Amino acid sequence: MDLNGRTILITGGTGSFGKKLTRKILSRYRPKRLVILSRDELKQSEMMQAFNDPSLRFFIGDVRDKDRLYRAFEGVDYVVHAAAMKQVPAAEYNPFEAIKTNVLGAQNVIDVCVDLGVKKVVALSTDKAANPINLYGATKLCSDKLFIAGNSYAGSKPTRFSAVRYGNVVGSRGSVIPLFLKLRNKGVLPVTDTRMTRFWITLDEGAEFVLASLERMKGGEIFVPKIPSAAITEVAKAVAPDCSINVVGIRPGEKLHETLISEDDGRLTLEYDDYYVIQPQFKWWGEERKNGGRPVDEGFVYSSDRNGRVLNVLEIRQIIQEFSNGEDGHLLRAANN
Repeated sequence: MDLNGRTILITGGTGSFGKKLTRKILSRYRPKRLVILSRDELKQSEMMQAFNDPSLRFFIGDVRDKDRLYRAFEGVDYVVHAAAMKQVPAAEYNPFEAIKTNVLGAQNVIDVCVDLGVKKVVALSTDKAANPINLYGATKLCSDKLFIAGNSYAGSKPTRFSAVRYGNVVGSRGSVIPLFLKLRNKGVLPVTDTRMTRFWITLDEGAEFVLASLERMKGGEIFVPKIPSAAITEVAKAVAPDCSINVVGIRPGEKLHETLISEDDGRLTLEYDDYYVIQPQFKWWGEERKNGGRPVDEGFVYSSDRNGRVLNVLEIRQIIQEFSNGEDGHLLRAANN
């Protein structure tokens, strides 16, 4: 997709993902405007100094505030919706605050994009939206449903909505790898459960996948990348092989294994070479949108414990080294080597 001369807006753009996507867009294209919408003036000030690009615009605002969105989204061609309350414990303790941001905020984005004629919108989802057991996952499932249904709301308007769903991001705030790196000198690493597995993707790969999905989307898809898994004990060994492990127990709302595509969603899933598409259950989704996708087998589940692509300690260590050196790593490359 050619973003030269276009206006792109990223909600929650001062977060880890937003900064990575911003850097990628500015290094590859010359947009007319790249609008960063977020609530944190300090992070915006720091990001402004770090990038210093004339196409950047910074809007203080909250997706809960629809009036502010109307001002920020004026003249925007493409939106990447990354704003969300993401911390599971915070959402459990402040449930309606999570609902106001992740659900009501999502509907505000949808309404404003339709009203102002935004062309394409990609919303970031999470593995926790598949068979959710915590409030954060439930709000993101609701958000996914809203964005997919937004294609019906648009009617004859040009706006199209899709979502991208992936697992843990190496190096993002709250990721276990930075925590393990911080604690390895203490000789003990906390592990919630030795059976636990997780999907892994780097910020760079996540941003690339969002840009690719923005280009290929027709509206209504949930895009899921094919990414590797790793056992949490293998991650601990890779970070600090000499450390002992302290099993602290699963936290409230936490799963043993991640699911990106549930068995029920599997009935609607198409497989492509390096990603899956969960199709919506709407009549307007036609054969012309499948574009060569193959239905998955009956009973298909895409979960971290059933994934055929599993990282070993050496591969994880290579990625951690690259992350520590600021190179962001490439999990897909490591899994295929």
